[in-house]
Amino acid sequence: MYSLLWLFDTLITLYVWILIASAILSWLVVFNVVNAQNPIVRSVGEFLWRVTEPVLAPLRRVLPNLGGIDISPVILIVLLYFIRNLVFELVAGA
Repeated sequence: MYSLLWLFDTLITLYVWILIASAILSWLVVFNVVNAQNPIVRSVGEFLWRVTEPVLAPLRRVLPNLGGIDISPVILIVLLYFIRNLVFELVAGA
């Protein structure tokens, strides 16, 4: 059972890092630090978008519009850590 918990924890941690990388890359593109026309940047950005957007899009529809600020990655990270801790508590209590 501990191996499944470790795998679950690792997958959540990896997805959180992917969310952080996606947010940082979007900031770098917006502030013209990196060129979005670069093939490597474009492929990394497309990968990150394809991995994160299916989860972030429904969250963005629920959250209120805050202008140009997108807090959906932060909300998702908090939710992921909440789910992780809840699963650990349920398994430890069993």
